[in-house]
Amino acid sequence: MKLIVIILFFITAPTWAQEPMDIDVVLKNYNDQTVPYISVEKLHKNKDAYLILDTRKKEEFLVSHIPNAIWSNEKLDVYAFAKAYPDKSQPIVVYCSIGVRSENFGESLQKLGYTNVFNLYGSIFSWKDKGYTIVNQQKRPTDSVHVYSKEWGKYLQTGIKVYK
Repeated sequence: MKLIVIILFFITAPTWAQEPMDIDVVLKNYNDQTVPYISVEKLHKNKDAYLILDTRKKEEFLVSHIPNAIWSNEKLDVYAFAKAYPDKSQPIVVYCSIGVRSENFGESLQKLGYTNVFNLYGSIFSWKDKGYTIVNQQKRPTDSVHVYSKEWGKYLQTGIKVYK
């Protein structure tokens, strides 16, 4: 019996001993930091100074988003964006679930000549985890957050995780 317990310990130890990575580690692993970060605290204090773009899929945006954010899709429509926002010095914040997809979107904006683009550090997950309001498609406060997948969902610490 003792031998079985020891064997089970060594078989399962790697699984339960591993701590889930936090958002800091994920961003260091996935991002090149080509788009400067802005903290959720700084954006919250000055949100009216920025054009806030949600770069997630439409179904994610409809579950919840940062108030006054504009859904921009995951891929940049260069012509439509440049026409709608001709001021290339306008302060822009991009965000997604944790900040990986939004970095890619921000890079596209930089290639178009936009010079004041920031990636929201930790994106909507960090925004929600700091206790800031998110809204649904009716612009009402909600606790629901589309977490993209179960893998990414483990990084949201607060709120109701939506996977649809």
